[in-house]
Amino acid sequence: MRVAFVCADPGVPVFGSKGSSVHAQEILRAYRARGDEVRVYCARAGDSVPADLQDVEVLEHRTRVQDPAARERAVEEAAAHLAEAVVLDGCDLVHERYSLFSRASALVSRALGVPAVLEVNAPLIDEQREHRVLVDEARAEQATRAVLSSAAVVACVSEPVARWAAEHGAAAPLVAPNGVNTRRIQPGPARSGGPLVVGFVGTLKPWHGVGGLLDAVALLDPERVRLLVIGDGPEGPALREQAGRLGLDVEFTGAVAPADMPAQLARLDVGVAPYPAREGQDYFSPLKVYEYLAAGLPVIATAVGQIPAILRHGVTGLVVEPGRPEALAAAVADLAADPARRRAMGAAARADAVTEHDWSRVLERILAAVPVDRSAGRRIDDVRTGTGTSTDSTEEAAA
Repeated sequence: MRVAFVCADPGVPVFGSKGSSVHAQEILRAYRARGDEVRVYCARAGDSVPADLQDVEVLEHRTRVQDPAARERAVEEAAAHLAEAVVLDGCDLVHERYSLFSRASALVSRALGVPAVLEVNAPLIDEQREHRVLVDEARAEQATRAVLSSAAVVACVSEPVARWAAEHGAAAPLVAPNGVNTRRIQPGPARSGGPLVVGFVGTLKPWHGVGGLLDAVALLDPERVRLLVIGDGPEGPALREQAGRLGLDVEFTGAVAPADMPAQLARLDVGVAPYPAREGQDYFSPLKVYEYLAAGLPVIATAVGQIPAILRHGVTGLVVEPGRPEALAAAVADLAADPARRRAMGAAARADAVTEHDWSRVLERILAAVPVDRSAGRRIDDVRTGTGTSTDSTEEAAA
């Protein structure tokens, strides 16, 4: 099957190191693992192409406008250019990462008569309005409704995002939480001796709660617990200053390429996701938690967003109240004192990652709902294998 992967968001480099970039790369890998031919059409390609994706064909249409109003128009125009390129190349399925002002998947679906998968990872209109600058909200709303209403499947990262999508035109959004590549990320060799290594993975931004994690570690015996912060971001300097002020010996790795992440995870005994409670932030499905699970790490995380639905408290990790460093510290101390419990949690975490959260399973759940050739009633796997029979009813073909 020929798949056109579209990302018209200039803030998401497809081949970058941020979480959204990792997400895009894993979707590409999942399609290729099925035997599909994937081409990328994007506003920003990035310059960190993994070795296994070097042969993916990429068409990039950059936007370099800084003025907010002009930038919005430029993004819309870039998305239209990307759609034109897809139509010229042809495809059997268009998979778009939802981007503000893009109508690309709707344009491609209508022009080629192929189904579109629209992947929605956040309520972007709300985010842009509240945290950045949104000049032409009406036009953003129009583009959003166009792609949501025309997609064969609207795959939303969580229930709150699915509700938002339904309010903006999606007929029956599908909840498809994030996943992890369990072949790329695997448990490292068992560590013995030395302090417990507690780690955070992610971009250092305020909503990740790393400052609270530093406060928690400051409550613990430095001879028994060591903190490793994997990643970088705008909060990096302030967090380093905070660690120094607290007298903590914390290792900050700086930015880490996705290809190097498995080796960094193998250094950890426990993975932590210390998100603070923030109003309106209950929709996310954090990649780091899935990566911790795949690495066979017990996870300590706050009860924020979709985390309570991902972790099995007491089985794959410990879920604590957000905004309380002492609760984080107590959870770390509990696991530091019980190696057998850590091992049992790590094994259960790995099992959950493999059976429930691998990207291949996430993609198959999405594609299971998509008829490719609507006139012939053939489904995704029929197009891939060249099988399938014609019917007069798309619903019958999807049954």
